[in-house]
Amino acid sequence: MTTFLDAIASRVLVLDGAMGTLLQERGLPPGGCPELMNRTAPDVVAGIHREYAEAGADIIVTNTFGGNRPKLSHYGLDGAVAELNRLGVELARRACAPGGFVAGSVGPTGRFLEPVGDAGFQEMVDIFAEQIRPLADAGADLITFETFLDIRELRAGIIACRDVCTLPIIAQLTFDDGGRTVLGTPPEAAAVTLDALGVEVVGSNCGLGIDGIYAVLERMRAVTPRPLIAQANAGLPQLVDGCTVFPGTPEEMTAFHDRLIALGARVIGGCCGTTPAHIRAIRAALDGRPQRWSPPPRRGFLSSRSTVVPIGGDAPCALIGERINPTGKKAYSEELRAGKTAYIRREAQEQVDAGAHLLDVNCGAPGVDEPAALERAVFAVAGAVMAPLVLDSSDPVALERGLQAADGKVLINSVSGERKSLERILPLARRYGAAVIGLALDEEGIPAAAEGRLAVARKIRDAALAAGLPADDLLIDCLTLTVSAEPAGAVETLRALRLVRDELGLGTVLGVSNVSFGLPARPILSAAFFAMALEAGLKAAIINPKDARMMDAYRAAVLLLKQDPRAEGYIAAYSRPEGEGLKVPAPERDASGPHPLDIRERLAAAVIAGDSEGVVPLVDEALSAGLPAMAISNEGLLPGLEEVGRRFGSGRIFLPQVMQSAETMQAAFTRLKAVMAGDAGPRLGTILMATVEGDIHDIGKNIVCTLLENHGFEVIDLGKNVPAARILDAARQHRVDAVGLSALMTTTIQQMDVVLDQLRAAGIKVFTMVGGAVVTPEYAERIGADLYARDALEAVAKIKALLGQKDQR
Repeated sequence: MTTFLDAIASRVLVLDGAMGTLLQERGLPPGGCPELMNRTAPDVVAGIHREYAEAGADIIVTNTFGGNRPKLSHYGLDGAVAELNRLGVELARRACAPGGFVAGSVGPTGRFLEPVGDAGFQEMVDIFAEQIRPLADAGADLITFETFLDIRELRAGIIACRDVCTLPIIAQLTFDDGGRTVLGTPPEAAAVTLDALGVEVVGSNCGLGIDGIYAVLERMRAVTPRPLIAQANAGLPQLVDGCTVFPGTPEEMTAFHDRLIALGARVIGGCCGTTPAHIRAIRAALDGRPQRWSPPPRRGFLSSRSTVVPIGGDAPCALIGERINPTGKKAYSEELRAGKTAYIRREAQEQVDAGAHLLDVNCGAPGVDEPAALERAVFAVAGAVMAPLVLDSSDPVALERGLQAADGKVLINSVSGERKSLERILPLARRYGAAVIGLALDEEGIPAAAEGRLAVARKIRDAALAAGLPADDLLIDCLTLTVSAEPAGAVETLRALRLVRDELGLGTVLGVSNVSFGLPARPILSAAFFAMALEAGLKAAIINPKDARMMDAYRAAVLLLKQDPRAEGYIAAYSRPEGEGLKVPAPERDASGPHPLDIRERLAAAVIAGDSEGVVPLVDEALSAGLPAMAISNEGLLPGLEEVGRRFGSGRIFLPQVMQSAETMQAAFTRLKAVMAGDAGPRLGTILMATVEGDIHDIGKNIVCTLLENHGFEVIDLGKNVPAARILDAARQHRVDAVGLSALMTTTIQQMDVVLDQLRAAGIKVFTMVGGAVVTPEYAERIGADLYARDALEAVAKIKALLGQKDQR
């Protein structure tokens, strides 16, 4: 580990280039298993490694990208995980130059985690551990996670790696040209989450050329001091004479070298389309260039799947919404016992709309299975809003379930100075990459004086550092005591805030409204204390953001304390004509308006919100009111799904929210089908869907199938790796209206042309649609497809329009 870290500290290392395309050139059949060649053609694999080493690569990456059990099972090789990964390391080591490094390659499983998919988090950890263990045992110098689309799946892989070895980790995701992964994660959120897990190098590979990769890394650098890796494609793929070609020349791959070095890229390599010639050019361009770099100072952040929030340091006070807590809320407690989440989703949305930056989630109530409830709550909040989470529980089992369910870096509320608490909570924070609130109390209780609370805070800080947590991942709760019982309590709390800030350099947090408990006109007192705490350096406040007085105090104080540049936040909140109310942002996931919603609008709102629990009672209510089943579908449910499509297209929501809405539609349709006794009404058409021969990736195709069914199409799903002959047979048998083809790999995209040629030769008159990561509009036009779809929702919209034109004719 020291050798690799010393190397990237002193110079930029060169990582090798593409493997799959070279294997195909040297005998890998279309649709074959690349990892199997570690057994059947070891000299071919070792020869490719040797060419990269001779071209100047410092890091040779093993031929094990798809070496996990789910991927290998497609070839009947699920029992060969250990063998193929071990051989991969041995072959790379055979070719590696003296002083070079072997990186064990780990790719995604092709499955989605719950709630988007069916894979459990611990199941995913076990899958990755099974692959990484033989990589480490065989002598890999580091592990590189490549081409991940789901930040939560990558979290599982990193945790598995830490469980089985101590090797350095490179962690990379793949971003589209809009700067997000397929599941909506931007570079900033990815970097914060990965940094918190302690990986040694973060960055991006595949999907983009060197200019796009640089733009991604620039955004990562804004939130992490970690060394970066740039592993770009040789430009964007083009189809030339029926073959996929990456046009980027070796020289073009070096155009950003100076900027990458200045940014802190300590590893530069190649992905799709790169060859030993590209790696040789990268090496030659680095030689002679100054390569010194010093990491920037670390700053504190929290993250969700899709956003980041700064905490501590120079950041303004973060507002933590407190209302997802069963204390004094009978209806919420009953909902928790029933396993429901409607209150959670509603409060999450309302608090974020009111100004909360973070959301505290507490599910501890009598009679509640807290671990299961906290997991459900995390899923529900993540589906409703983008805000990062504060997991509020004293139960380590519940905390771990919540941490596994989270998409990003959360804040644990809380640990205390008690030895038992420190021993139970801090390892969880370190393992799952979380920040922690430290309560300034210990076995002796809450110290009366500020100096006593400072001493407890110092003890918590020392324990956190010893556990491997950075200081900026710790916020100290100096504890707000009710002034009615402790007249000096507020003064001591304010003194403690200043002492912790000035002597320990730590951020602080308070549950502000506790100060006024038991007194009349509580908002007046709480707001005044809040403003005083902000002046004393408070960095996070647990409040009710729907309390106007508290928000007024916050906005005014941060402006006066020079934490609201150009008064932008203050002006945005209060710039209104005289007599109008405070401006509040329109809800992203709520279809409510100025008038009471009728049943159709409520059905649409349930679909938009992804409320799979609440939609079935609404369907029953609509049926009881005499609304026909088809009207429920066409006038209530489908308009909601269409609005989901518009929000997805404008970047307001992302794929996880789309899939929750699709699940809600499925729940509603299941109820309607039971009522209609098999009479589902007229279908919009019959669509055959397949991933082409040689390609075992079907996540995108499955999403298209789900949404087509939700929009009223009958779908014939043939699965993945489907030969052209089978597609033709099914098209004839089912008399389909359209055939949709998917491909993710540059090596299988040509099969689309084969299928379309055979459909035309056989005289099968159907509309054709193509899509997938490597497919372009130009390719679709070239092979004569009727339409190209960039994503699932575009596919639905285009096929509806196309078949609608057919009906009009």
